[in-house]
Amino acid sequence: MRAAGIDCGTNSLRLLLVEGEAGGEPPAEISRHLHIVRLGEGVDATGEFSDAALERTFGVLDEYAAKIRDAGVAPGHIRMAATSAARDVRNRDRFIAGVRERLGIEPDIIPGDREAELSFQGAVRGLRAAGVEVAGPVLVTDVGGGSTEFALGEPDGTMRALTSLDIGSVRLRERTLPGDPPSEAEILATRDVVDAALDASGLDFGAVREWVGVAGTVTSLMAAYLELPEYERAAIHGARMPLTALRALADQFCARTVAQLRQIPSLHPKRAEVISAGAVILERISRRLDVPGLLVSESDILDGVADWALRGR
Repeated sequence: MRAAGIDCGTNSLRLLLVEGEAGGEPPAEISRHLHIVRLGEGVDATGEFSDAALERTFGVLDEYAAKIRDAGVAPGHIRMAATSAARDVRNRDRFIAGVRERLGIEPDIIPGDREAELSFQGAVRGLRAAGVEVAGPVLVTDVGGGSTEFALGEPDGTMRALTSLDIGSVRLRERTLPGDPPSEAEILATRDVVDAALDASGLDFGAVREWVGVAGTVTSLMAAYLELPEYERAAIHGARMPLTALRALADQFCARTVAQLRQIPSLHPKRAEVISAGAVILERISRRLDVPGLLVSESDILDGVADWALRGR
């Protein structure tokens, strides 16, 4: 059976085509695709998707629809999860209609706790498939464009806490970190915003024995830490970064202009615009944890959505 999972975030739009059986072994990956469309650009200020952002997103969805048809995926095995930006906007009906026209399905606009749960499932299952065991309790953190999700649980899938905070790389870049490079005052203000959100989260950071990070900010920082000449998923998946190195990278990224960040060979040029804000989020989380380092998974919510698609509608 073939299935298609689509993760539509504030910053990126990703497609995963898989083949397998619902509830069985991890499915075989057919292909994986990513475009940075910045769907949530300006949403924090306006409360609406812009015409330009919708046009970029629908253009990529046209491409994805063709790939899904070519792979022979039945409409009943397509799932599209839309996250933070779609939760926040007033004009989501335009977005939903555009998705329906292109894919023949409506997107699932999922709440933050469901987003966190799917990220946890994708991350832990993907690490286990690669032979990487994680100790519990494990905290899976997904830094997105509009929000950051936290799932605290055991490796067997037993969940202790699920939460979503309105701190994301695009949101904070637009709101508190607009400088190029950011000023010291902007960096301090951003840290204060993140710290306040973490203080109010109710998460028991002291219980965490393993910290797993997923999604573009985390994987891009790992690629930079490893000094990869180009982005390489296999080298990043299951790699661990000491917290001291993470904090140093956050400082380095905040000190650079977007043009300078684009010179990093492993970093997607469009991600260079927002990664400093994502790095600040991770740096502030790291201050609350007593763990060996940040363990990175290339499997995340997209893998969870693809598993969901296998089960059918």
